[in-house]
Amino acid sequence: MRAVIQRVESASVAIAGETVGSVGKGLMILFGAAKGDTEKECERLADKIAALRIFEDSEGKTNLSLGDVGGGVLIVSQFTLLADCHKGNRPSFINAGDPAEAERLYEYFVSLMRERCASVGTGRFGAEMKVSLVNDGPFTIVLDCLDGKIL
Repeated sequence: MRAVIQRVESASVAIAGETVGSVGKGLMILFGAAKGDTEKECERLADKIAALRIFEDSEGKTNLSLGDVGGGVLIVSQFTLLADCHKGNRPSFINAGDPAEAERLYEYFVSLMRERCASVGTGRFGAEMKVSLVNDGPFTIVLDCLDGKIL
């Protein structure tokens, strides 16, 4: 499982010109489930993201979590995060999870994040989406979760 987390001032996702999810101050999370991923990885990832101290305190130090600043999240599924580009120039997606299982894990991850923060927006699994964001910092982190451990 892989997540790309971006600290944002705002972010939104649109499908066919209609905004389906948005967030103000908080995090934009791109989420990809790999073959063999389980709910255990979702739980560990949700816990880690909610606890990350990546927002600035009054002294300008990255010392505050999502909950500390009352931030929201926008979560978008993105199987291309699992691209394998080590051989040739055309990415392979053989490591991406089965679509039905990946969607189930995505929805589970979304439900976990709803338990951990006040505002959660989403895209739509499998849809062609347009994502817009104002990256704050910029501050971007990539988290990989394997066997319940964050790498």
